[in-house]
Amino acid sequence: MSETKTPALQYRFDGPEDAPVLILGPSLGTTWHMWDRQVPELTKQWRVFRFDLPGHGGAPAYPAGSVAELTDRLLVTLDGLGVQRFGYAGCALGGAVGVELALRHPERLASLGLIAASPRFGTADEFRQRGVIVRTNGLDPIARMAPERWFTSGFAAAQPAITEWAVQMVRTTDPGCYIAACEALASFDVRPELGRVGVPTLVLVGSDDQVTGPAEARTLVAGIPDARLAVVPGASHLVPVEQPAAVTDLLVRHFSTAWQPAFDSATGQMAIQAPPVKPVLAAPPQPAPIAEIAPAVVGPQSAGRPDPYEAGLKVRREVLGDAHVDRALAQADEFSGDFQEFITRYAWGEIWDRPGLDRRARSCVTLTALVAGGHLDELVFHTRAALRNGLTPVEIKEVLLQAAVYCGVPAANSAFKVAQQVIREETTPTD
Repeated sequence: MSETKTPALQYRFDGPEDAPVLILGPSLGTTWHMWDRQVPELTKQWRVFRFDLPGHGGAPAYPAGSVAELTDRLLVTLDGLGVQRFGYAGCALGGAVGVELALRHPERLASLGLIAASPRFGTADEFRQRGVIVRTNGLDPIARMAPERWFTSGFAAAQPAITEWAVQMVRTTDPGCYIAACEALASFDVRPELGRVGVPTLVLVGSDDQVTGPAEARTLVAGIPDARLAVVPGASHLVPVEQPAAVTDLLVRHFSTAWQPAFDSATGQMAIQAPPVKPVLAAPPQPAPIAEIAPAVVGPQSAGRPDPYEAGLKVRREVLGDAHVDRALAQADEFSGDFQEFITRYAWGEIWDRPGLDRRARSCVTLTALVAGGHLDELVFHTRAALRNGLTPVEIKEVLLQAAVYCGVPAANSAFKVAQQVIREETTPTD
């Protein structure tokens, strides 16, 4: 396959060839089989298209590092099949793809279903740490935790075969593709854009979902102009598997009654409809607040040159994590604020954002420099950053061994103690 060609997705069709197409998108760690119990009823009215995420279910392992890239691959696949307009229902990461379709390609979408979805999935730090765990330990720890994240305890106990099926789905996923999908979820945040979703939308969630629960669902409903909420009792995150009949019924009713026509019957052209005005009765629920920092005073810049502060803040968050950066900025005061602005603009916006070295290489250089200077406090969070930038514990060990030769054994001895503790904390799966 050409390196410049967008890889297609693994897919299957079910149902009559002349029926309108309804796409079902899977969640992270699952395959298209998560929708098996919905297919018999849905194919009475639709031609059902299911796809696997890259590296899932035996699909080719071409990692997709963003929701936008995953959406592009879906559209390339559909274009190759001649499918131009469709309904779409997606679960979790599959739901993120649905929102991306509604925002970037509304002309393709007739109706939307968002299941166990959110405009922002947890925090970027959580997903990047999950990537560190997989890179270090493989997928087995994540697979063993899947049942308690996906199902209620009663269902997991009563359905051991389905529980084991869930574990095996995760365990057989390509680790590199799983890590890339974690990165895609880490960078996904469409909270400011929900008002532009202009298709009829069903937001469906399990009442006991501890991953993306009713609070996240209500945020979607509050932000999307034409949305309604359905809460399925007695279900957790993988609600199409745990309560298949209820989910099937809700999908049939939604897509039967809320299928936006493609063309204006009077003109034969695409009907562009403004989303209905939704009265605001109360402020929509908000996720946990991020520390608000007064805008930095912009220093003098060269004529025509963009200020690197915002780019630097973005890179700093991606490398060190939101929690670390929020804490550093929140603690800034009149005395230290200028220094925080300085390192954000110049260390992160000017140097870390340069294209000459990738982030893995920059982490190697940074770790060595910190060992040489004996800066153990900074070594703590830069060891954590190195893991998030893709270095494995073995590679970090090699960097420190190299530093021992050129920076001195005592310095490396102290560095090993610091790095060992950080690696233990970051790579030990938590329940």
